[in-house]
Amino acid sequence: MDVQQLFKRLKKEAECPLCLDTVKNPKTLPCLHSFCLECLDKLANFARRQLQTTIKCPVCQTSFPIPDTDTFANLPSSFHLNRLVDVLALEESGVQAQKCNTCDDNNPATSYCFVCQTFMCASCFQSHQRFKTTRGHRNVLIDKLQAQDVQELIERPVMCSQQFHEDQPLEFYCEDCKVLICLKCSIVIHNRHRVADTRKAALEKKMQMTEALAKLKVEILLYENEIKKQTELKDKNVTDIMNAEKMMIDSVEERIRDLREHEKKMKQKFREIYEAEQKQHETRLENLDLISTQLKSCLERGQGVLERNINAEILQTNHTILQRCDKLINARKSERYKSPYLNYIVKKKFDILDQIVVTTTDSSMCLAKFDDNEIGG
Repeated sequence: MDVQQLFKRLKKEAECPLCLDTVKNPKTLPCLHSFCLECLDKLANFARRQLQTTIKCPVCQTSFPIPDTDTFANLPSSFHLNRLVDVLALEESGVQAQKCNTCDDNNPATSYCFVCQTFMCASCFQSHQRFKTTRGHRNVLIDKLQAQDVQELIERPVMCSQQFHEDQPLEFYCEDCKVLICLKCSIVIHNRHRVADTRKAALEKKMQMTEALAKLKVEILLYENEIKKQTELKDKNVTDIMNAEKMMIDSVEERIRDLREHEKKMKQKFREIYEAEQKQHETRLENLDLISTQLKSCLERGQGVLERNINAEILQTNHTILQRCDKLINARKSERYKSPYLNYIVKKKFDILDQIVVTTTDSSMCLAKFDDNEIGG
């Protein structure tokens, strides 16, 4: 893939669904959708002004309580989006986007060493090329990045953020604290804690996520089947109502002029039944579609994590994804709505002529016709 095409795809992937710009300070809701922190806080402030205590995710419509602090700053940051934002900054801002990690001059970075895993300014790059130990390292100029370079930058190891540990990769996972740590952290801060290699810990969490997502796939199939069945019932209900209405019209048209008013009233009643029944079906279908969308969205987010297969991201998102999968799978399923059967009954006497029969008795079709004594359907 051409590097410009890759940057275009990554920019779309890093787009905030609310402001449609590249996400800034991305925060992830429990439904696994990420937004700019500022956008989420604006959404919360608007909801507060409407005397609401919750907001709905703009993507999947899942409701979440507004924090007492009126800010979502405590939500987890998206590992993947933060990486994308860093890499996109290289393309959008050029060499000014990154500072040199090697010297203390705070010079803009012009290159990146994939062996040392560090950004370098022009001066440091020249020194880097002079030393025998680093001369053969794979380096790339930021303004000459290729698609494969960009992908490797996204997948580069995560470095520790603790003071004096910044040169240490996060190669371990503290099982007690549920955080990624470096070698120094394991000795200084997490001494005597249960510590595992990130690859081993990520493999275990990956298996858990894979199992949860497999259950999610099964659940999606169930909802898709339910949507299909509900749609069939909806279509059948339309056919039943329209057939009954046609029979009613045919019977009325056989009568003389004074029955036209009766026809008008009957049509109005059929419309009311039609609208009421369709509203019931539409409400059920909207609910099913919403849940199905949430399931697919969760699956897509989880699969994205698994496909990228970045240990740090797997460990960071595992708990949230498992929690979201469990919540969606165990959500209470509402019963399928099935319309009552409809018949049209006509009697010669006007005091009982205006009748539409709605019954739960199974009937393959609705009848509406006259005979000399009593006409029923």
